[in-house]
Amino acid sequence: MTVDRQQIHIPVDRGYLDGTVVTPHTTIPGVLFVHGWGGDQKQYMERARQAAALGCICLTFDLTGHARTKEEQDTVTRETNLRDVLAAYDALSGHPLVDPRSMAVVGSSYGGYLAAILTSLRPVRWLGLRVPALYLDEGWNIPKRTLHRKHDLAAYRRRIVAVGENRALRAAADFRGDVLLVESEHDATVPHAVLASYLRAFLDAHSLTYRVIDGADHGLSDDGSQRAYASLLANWLAEMIGGRRAGSRGEALGRAMR
Repeated sequence: MTVDRQQIHIPVDRGYLDGTVVTPHTTIPGVLFVHGWGGDQKQYMERARQAAALGCICLTFDLTGHARTKEEQDTVTRETNLRDVLAAYDALSGHPLVDPRSMAVVGSSYGGYLAAILTSLRPVRWLGLRVPALYLDEGWNIPKRTLHRKHDLAAYRRRIVAVGENRALRAAADFRGDVLLVESEHDATVPHAVLASYLRAFLDAHSLTYRVIDGADHGLSDDGSQRAYASLLANWLAEMIGGRRAGSRGEALGRAMR
């Protein structure tokens, strides 16, 4: 556990004694969960409970165009959803019990793509990405749903994308925190080439943990795949947060902190 120290003077008859008050940090890590396209915050509720059990304050939320605002799904843009993520991040990091220097962001698919971009705009210490998607930078402000019609995303995701071509990969290249990158073995939506592009981009991360869930599809549609991912995420968060409490890193973070 990291602690604060304060030098004090203790009055006595002939002057004072030198003393040091040692107190534990009272703030704790925050974990933000970002769901994928077509999902909602319910998908991360159990994982948020597991992270909370590790001593974190967690936030799940619904992106615009999902759940209560699903009628906006045909018109919502990536810009709107990125602003959603920024607003959620700011709400969590502003919580009085959260240490804003110890923020984790966990995202899946489209949510992973947005989470990667977030690291270029806000300080993030730990970044967990499950099958993070890639989209062309072109058309940033057009409805997200139209991207599949305007762009050949399937072809784009079958090749290794250069860091300079993509906003999410540029953010990944600048990230200096710790990364968990999870691939599904049988993912027809986000194939291996996408994960390889992210792996190449994260070369300067403080640490990179890469795992493949055997037999899993994009949405983790079977119970075994769900359990495997839940275990991976919980173990990784426990390792990262445990290291923070042991004081193994005095700093951590993405471009926004430098």
